[in-house]
Amino acid sequence: MMSLFAQVPVSTPEIQWFYLAPILILALGGVLLITLTSVAPVMRGRHISALFTVATGVLALAFLPFIAARLDGLVDPVAGQGGRPAVDLVSSALVVDHFTLWVSGLISVAVILVAVMLDGYLEREGFESPEWYALLLISASGGVILASAEDLIVTFLGLEILSIAVYVLAALHLRRSESQEAGFKYFILGALSSAIFLYGIAMVYGATGSTTLTGVAGSMTGRNAAGLSPAVDSSLVMVGIALMLIGFGFKVSAFPLHIWTPDVYQGSPTPIVGFMTSAVKVAAFGGMMRVFLVGFGGTFASDWRVLVLFMAGFTILFGSFLAIVQTNIKRTMAFSSIAHAGFMLVGLYAAASPVAIGDTGKRAVLFYLLAYTFMSIGTFAVISIVGKKGDGNHSIEAYRGLAKREPLLAMAFTVLLFGQVGAPFTAGFFAKFRVIAAAAQVERTEAYILAGVAMLGAAVGAYLYLRVVVAMFLDVQESPSTEMADSADETLALVEVRALEVPPATLAVVLLAAVVTLVLGIFPDIGSGALAEAALALVR
Repeated sequence: MMSLFAQVPVSTPEIQWFYLAPILILALGGVLLITLTSVAPVMRGRHISALFTVATGVLALAFLPFIAARLDGLVDPVAGQGGRPAVDLVSSALVVDHFTLWVSGLISVAVILVAVMLDGYLEREGFESPEWYALLLISASGGVILASAEDLIVTFLGLEILSIAVYVLAALHLRRSESQEAGFKYFILGALSSAIFLYGIAMVYGATGSTTLTGVAGSMTGRNAAGLSPAVDSSLVMVGIALMLIGFGFKVSAFPLHIWTPDVYQGSPTPIVGFMTSAVKVAAFGGMMRVFLVGFGGTFASDWRVLVLFMAGFTILFGSFLAIVQTNIKRTMAFSSIAHAGFMLVGLYAAASPVAIGDTGKRAVLFYLLAYTFMSIGTFAVISIVGKKGDGNHSIEAYRGLAKREPLLAMAFTVLLFGQVGAPFTAGFFAKFRVIAAAAQVERTEAYILAGVAMLGAAVGAYLYLRVVVAMFLDVQESPSTEMADSADETLALVEVRALEVPPATLAVVLLAAVVTLVLGIFPDIGSGALAEAALALVR
């Protein structure tokens, strides 16, 4: 009888909680916020939830230097990490390295800035809803998981945690039917892309017998359970790569998987669009780089990089040319975001090259993500202000005369727009220059063509940004004027058009983004050590 109750040892993975701090802080912060505001209604105030979210983001950000210091102090780095320090967690399902820290830092910064922007937005729109902030934190935790996943199943989980919260956020402005429409479209198409991505994982597992990135990469030199060599009998692997590229392409708004972007950006609450263009895009590119450069960066790199080449070229051209015919600023910036994704894909194409050129490509993409995070959040902070109550004042004509009404806001917006143009002395200039230079270093005919397409896209895209700048520095149309108004109602309407409520916190976000855009444009090598470590962490 006693043998029935004999203790059987159970093998459990060792979890080093310290290295999981950013994920735990963001995820538990979201859960704690919604719990506290449920049991203590006094905490449902707008500013309290915003301050809690900012504090959570700051805490997650504050842990990163300590994690980096501990990583650098490791005596025996994980084998296969290109000699760079890294720690495998939860039975190698997650890895913490400098690449993880770089992406986690950008996501944490995005959470902080968007939470500040969201506070003024919700106050103007009349919402007292902590769930906005809780979903923001939970989505951010999914983004960190996505960027640190070493297993394709965990990659999928991170992608879903990141996405599902954003689907809800897109539809959370309950007084605008456009918001519910945007959320519904985003959810339906996102669910389809997730299913395709998961099917791609199944194909890769069927071919290699593994879902870990190191296992997938290592299987290329052996045989799977069916006795087939994935490197030779590559049909399943190639189908899996193509399907996974479709899933990631949807998240980063790459052609031809971009179709949801203009409608969703136009209908979603403006601060949430800022989160989509920053944290969501950073996380998606982080996961994409880790999966393709680590899992498929050897035998199949020459195959999938051709797909990325065509995707990058068409994404840049499509986004740039369609942006110039838009009259709604949010749709304009949606197509602009598509074009920026194309530039980042140019860097990813270069990153799949041999080590020296590949390292240049990785650094270019990571710097682009840094620059675009600040430029996009600052841009949508301005759009949120000009959108006014109801979040519907988004015609480009609404910016006419903005420099006269709000000169500081207009000047900061001009810096941000010039940054997206790629003007000298802005972060955007070095972001675009580095990805184009990395592509040119590949020294192949198709790479030169891609670099030329990128330069053409940058030139075409300049028109759409300069159009907004010109509108801002033109005077408001004089007719009808307050003197010529036929009624008091007409005069009041004109005053409302001229008046603009600028929340100080949101203005601070705009100014900070503009300052960072200039500083990175004048001193582009700031943080180059961390950037280099993050890029080298992906070398296997």
